[in-house]
Amino acid sequence: MEKREKTVSMAEIMTPDMANFSGNVHGGYILSFIDKVAYACACRYAGTAIVTLSVDRVYFKDPVHVGDLLTFHASINFVGTSSMEVGVKVVAENLKTGEKRHTNTCYLTMVALDDNKKPTAVPKLELNNEIDKRRFEEAKIRRETRLKLYREHLERKKQME
Repeated sequence: MEKREKTVSMAEIMTPDMANFSGNVHGGYILSFIDKVAYACACRYAGTAIVTLSVDRVYFKDPVHVGDLLTFHASINFVGTSSMEVGVKVVAENLKTGEKRHTNTCYLTMVALDDNKKPTAVPKLELNNEIDKRRFEEAKIRRETRLKLYREHLERKKQME
């Protein structure tokens, strides 16, 4: 099986039309771009159509300013049968001073689809170094937590019917 690329980086300059009422870049715009870069990363890795199943653990650590260059670094952290966790790190750079700030971190679950829009298998994830192994183990814990919460939600919903 051919080795698949498991990272993507994309960047965009933040313009005034992206600002919220406080004058900083709107969080919704950042979330939209996070979803795009996660899609690109998962699609590149799986080599098939992708849909977003969930977005969780979004951390807004620092405001993003108009004029900042925002770089989104995405990586495949975990692979199940048809699902993948994509971690996205967002770095803002002040182009005048060169200062860089880690502003956001987010984890998304993406699902690979076949031509009939049904979940399909994705390639096994190769863990090539200690960073890959750490990300995989942390993603496995997040996955178990998501599944536990989802099962509890279904059980409560069933009890209410």
